[in-house]
Amino acid sequence: MPVLPLLAEAASAWLARPPLLLGYVGVSILAAFVVRGFSGFGSSMIAVSALTLVLPPAHVVPAMFALEIAASVGLLPSVWRDVDWRSLVWIVGGCTVATPVGLAVLARAPENLMRALVSAVVVVVALVLLKGFVLRATPGPAATFAAGCLSGLLNGSTGLAGPPAVIFYFSSAGAAARGRASLIAFFVATDVFALLLARASGLLDAQAAVLALYALPFVALGIWLGHRRFIVTEPDTFRRVVLWILAGLGVAGLVLAAVRYSAAP
Repeated sequence: MPVLPLLAEAASAWLARPPLLLGYVGVSILAAFVVRGFSGFGSSMIAVSALTLVLPPAHVVPAMFALEIAASVGLLPSVWRDVDWRSLVWIVGGCTVATPVGLAVLARAPENLMRALVSAVVVVVALVLLKGFVLRATPGPAATFAAGCLSGLLNGSTGLAGPPAVIFYFSSAGAAARGRASLIAFFVATDVFALLLARASGLLDAQAAVLALYALPFVALGIWLGHRRFIVTEPDTFRRVVLWILAGLGVAGLVLAAVRYSAAP
């Protein structure tokens, strides 16, 4: 069937959904990308954990790949000089190797299991960062590549490449500007690769495409608002609020997954 009729049918079905659901999706995307515009990370962790409460992960994850690319391309020119290119080569390399494995998991894993995995990752990462985790030494190429591999597994299976990379780049004192810039560049590379793989494997279907198109205005507004707050807000305070939001969403996702699992026949 031609692409345009498929998209039109999916769009019609999407707009026929309850207004409360459409509003929830829009607000979730907006909040996620306000955080992204400020910190350079966090949009996937917030949006995927929020949206998979009401939508199938197999639709949400590919849509987030496309939205992350749009956000990163918009932010990258302003941070280009701060990117740590040496570490980026190794972490992107590891992520590239492991992303196909994660996509294979996404195509086969039960929906409830994927929701629980996404939520658990969000909770763990939020708590690790809230505890003030700091590396004593700069990781070498092997450790950086390993962090990239873990990012790739999560990127393909849950759309959450960020947690290992966030810990890697924000685990050293005084690394805020370099970490933010490097994460923005990291997401451009990894999400382009993951989106191409998702398209090749059939995961980027009309439902995911329509979700991404619906979310784009909220992404643009969120990035603009977040970048403005980056200029005037105390980073440590805002970062802690974001991490507590992440932890709360993760716990909510785990509770929902447990309820659905107990209710299953």
